[in-house]
Order: sequence, then structure tokens, then C-alpha cells
Amino acid sequence: MATEEKLYSDIPPTKLRNKEEKFKPAKTNRFWLTVASLFFFNMLQNRFYAFRYKGAESYFERDKEVPTIIFAPHCNWWDGIVLYNIAHRICRKEIRLMVEELNRFPLLRRGGAYSVNKKSAQTAMQALKYSVDVLGDLRNILFIFPQGIIRPPHYRPYKFQTGLSYIAQNAVKKYGKVNLIPVSIEYCFLRDNRPEVLVDFGERIVLDNPKVDRKEFTEYLENKLTETSDRQFANISQGNIDDYKILFKQHLKWYRRIEQRLKRIDLPDVSGV
Repeated sequence: MATEEKLYSDIPPTKLRNKEEKFKPAKTNRFWLTVASLFFFNMLQNRFYAFRYKGAESYFERDKEVPTIIFAPHCNWWDGIVLYNIAHRICRKEIRLMVEELNRFPLLRRGGAYSVNKKSAQTAMQALKYSVDVLGDLRNILFIFPQGIIRPPHYRPYKFQTGLSYIAQNAVKKYGKVNLIPVSIEYCFLRDNRPEVLVDFGERIVLDNPKVDRKEFTEYLENKLTETSDRQFANISQGNIDDYKILFKQHLKWYRRIEQRLKRIDLPDVSGV
């Protein structure tokens, strides 16, 4: 009998692999960004019926001269693809995303990913310092999974590692201010036979105090992401999705079109009553 794969672990992958890996920064150019943008968008279109999002005003109404960090929970393989499309097709910026096992997928560097190795405190700190540096280029948005590990969908409570607070605090020291925006992602079936991606942008947080207590600020960010995710879940559970904007929506399959037509037909009463 096959052994069931363990889906979730409290130990980061680089610690499990116990292998020394050098830090590798993002390495983008226009050609590879174009290829990645088309490829990752096509991946979503092939697997999902629609991509809906709301609350993007939190991003668009920011001070555009201030660096921006977007942080989200991490529950499955699709999260990075979704964040890439948020960056390139909604925010119209280059993504910078910390990827723990980048050495296994080196081409992701061309799309804006950079490595972090949690086996080594030295290389992990190198990734955090690099994160602060890339915020200085306002063509970029830094995306972070602050839990630091993949957790099951709807996992509670959110518990962040201190990396996000470290990056934000040091960005304030270097640039004066930093925007932080929580984002919640849901993958769910609505009325189609294929799942949909729903993205909610939460309330923007502006940090301008470099002396903020890191532990308290981490808890504050945990609460803000929890509020965003819980509000999204409540709205979806009540079918409140009319105010979502649509990044893409597929045409109905032929059998669904027939179904829609049949619903509009008033069949005659043949009961004889």
C-alpha cells in the first residue's frame, strides 16, 4: 500500500533537506518578465473559471512615493502564481517574492523571485536585508508569506515569523515610510464546474515609526490579515460577490450554455390538471 504523503510540516523545507544553499537574488529582464507574465496568466486561465478581486483601492490610493509590501497567507502551490498576476496585471509592478526552495526552480529568478535558506541564519538574514533593498526601487512590490511555511486553508490563528516586521522596520529607517497591505486569497467553487480565485485587498497600513516594538507589530499585522480573511470568508459564504472586479472570466462550456438556455424555457403544463 502506498504511503500517504505528509501534506504539512512545521519544519521549513530547507531545514528538512539539510543542504547548504547560497543566496540568489532576483534576475529579471524585459524578455523573461513578458514570458513569465503570459505563462502564469495562461496557467490560471487553464485551471480556473474566473479571477475576481476587490479592495484594490487600498493599493491604488497609496502614497506612490512610499515603498509597498503586500502580505498574504500561504496554503497551496497556486499562491505564488496568483501573487505574480496581482503584481503584473492589477498593480502593474514587478514582483519581488522570497522563495525558500528557489534552487530547485532557478528560472523563477527571471520572474522576480529570490532565495531564502532557513537552515542558515546568515543566509536567511541576507534574504531579509535584500528585501529591504529591493523596496527602494518603486518599480517593485515586495510580496511576503509571513507565516514562513505552508499551512492548511483557513488555518487559524495566523502566526507570523518576525521577518515581515524586520523588513518593514528597516524599510522605515531607510526610506522614511512603508505601506503594508494584507491580501486574502480564496479558491472556491461557486456556480461553475471549475473553481475560482477570489482576492481581497485589506486596509492599508502605513508605518512611519522605526522604533515600533517588533513583537507587538507582528501581532498587529496578524490581526489585520485575520480580519481581511475572515471578512472575505463571511462574504463568500453569503454569496456576496457582486462587488468583485473581474481580471478574467471564461466563456461557458457548451453544456453549461445549454443548461442556461433550458432555464429560460417555460415548459408547458402537460399534467392534465
